Parts: sequence; structure tokens; C-alpha cells
Amino acid sequence: MPTPHVETLKLDELNCWRIRHGEAELLLAQQGAHILSYQVAGQQPLIWLNDEAVFKTGKNIRAGVPVCWPWFGNLARNPHSVQAMRQSAEPAPAHGLVRAADWQLQGIESEGDSLLVQLRLPCPAGGFPGWPHQVEPSLSIRLDEQLHISLTSHNLGNESVSISQALHSYFAVSDVRQVQVEGLDGLNYIETLEDWKTKVQAGNLHFAGETDRIYLDVPEQLEIVDPDWQRRIRLTSAGSRTAVIWNPWIDRAAQFSDMADDGWQRMLCIETANVLDDVVTLAPGARHTLSVSISATPL
Repeated sequence: MPTPHVETLKLDELNCWRIRHGEAELLLAQQGAHILSYQVAGQQPLIWLNDEAVFKTGKNIRAGVPVCWPWFGNLARNPHSVQAMRQSAEPAPAHGLVRAADWQLQGIESEGDSLLVQLRLPCPAGGFPGWPHQVEPSLSIRLDEQLHISLTSHNLGNESVSISQALHSYFAVSDVRQVQVEGLDGLNYIETLEDWKTKVQAGNLHFAGETDRIYLDVPEQLEIVDPDWQRRIRLTSAGSRTAVIWNPWIDRAAQFSDMADDGWQRMLCIETANVLDDVVTLAPGARHTLSVSISATPL
């Protein structure tokens, strides 16, 4: 059994942990329970650590695997059941309420040949600001031959609550213009860049411009094929029927102060999600787990 190595460090203003288990190395920020990077020794990184990411208290990090919860994206674009959960006149922040919060590390422990890292965000007595519901999120990260990420929501209250959410994963690629995504052929998707029209995917997905799509009724497994790096990244999801695929391309990336102008070339987001008709309604006492397992194999 490999002996884990845990190092506490600070990236600018943020408390972080560098966790090594066998050949795998995970960089994790306390703020947002945010996986910043993941790499296996001798291989290219799987999770993209943006060179220009900003690590400031209270600022969302554009890299790694942000946790979007209890709504995804623009709240006004969510189903009414999710919008109705928010009770505030203040503008709703994009992607929910937990990305800039400090989560509690519950433990790092070996389980057989794997290493389990667990975090939770305790739910305040009156719920989160502008969102007065007793639902507590927790994040489990398991390292073995893969990277397993699980986001669990537990309704501790006595009323049903509706949420949307995503594990907003930034994958490292050699050049997004050279990769393709397998497993989408024939699926309906929402083209958000064309007035949210519904379209049908024909063949594998290639990238030649800004991309922001919500794929519906997605199979459990998708793959990113990267010929330059001679590998395929396999994503196996559970508790989800939707996936958001995003790349900002040239003009949009140039608007980001926390991304290099050419940063878009080196990343591709495939977000394991519960959005649109795939939102989650939690009965009192109920739990729901959204999860993805990630691995790379040679072509």
C-alpha cells in the first residue's frame, strides 16, 4: 500500500494541500473544495492548472474543478423550481454560493490501495445567504488508478429543495483544435450561443470556435481523444444526465484577466452536471450524489 504524503501550502491568499498518493499528485484549495490540478508522474496533467489563475480570498478560481452549487450558471436561466429557492433581492452570483467559501477538511485516509479525501461545507442554521434551506454539500475525492470526484447534497430540513449543480472540470489538452469528444453522436444539445436552440450532434465533437453547449441524456461515458498527446481521457459519470461542454476561444479568453490570451488552446471543459430538466429535487432527509471518475489511457 503506497504511503500518502500531504503538504500544507499557501498559494497567495489561499490555504491548499498538495497530496501525493503513489504516482498521483493532487493540488487542492480549501476555498471552494477546489481541485486545482491532478497529474500522474511521467504523464501530462489531466486537470488543467491555469497559469494565470488568481488565488484571492473570496474570488472564484478559473482552473481545475470548480464546484457549482446550488445552481449552475446564470440563475435566471435555471428552471423555475431552482430559481424559487433563492430569496434575495441582491443579484445572484454565477454558479451558486460555494466556490468562494472555505470548506472543512474532514479527513485524508487510506482505504486499501486508494486514498480518500473528504470535505464538507456545514450548512448555517438559516441556510446560506439568500438561500434559506438546510442542505449540506460534501465533496469526496478518491485517488486510486483513477481520480474519482463525488459531490453529495444532504437535505437536513423538512421541506423539499430543488438544486442544479456541476463539477466544472477543466481538462488539460495539447491543443483544443486537435482534440475530439466521443460519445455524443446523435444526442440533442442546447446551443447557448445561438439563442438556446436545440440541435442534434452529428458524429464526434470537434472544436473550431467558441463552444458553450448543454448536452442532454448523456451516456455514462465520454472520451476526449488527444492525438498529439497520444491519449484518451475517459470520463465516467453517475447521478447526471447532462454535460456542459465549454471553451472560450480567442475573443472571449481575451476578456478574462485571469487567463492568458492563448490559454483557451490548452483546456477543454466537460462539466458533469444536473441542469435544465435534469435538476435534482431533494425530499426531506434525502441525499443525491453527482460523481465523475477520470482516467487516461494511451491511444
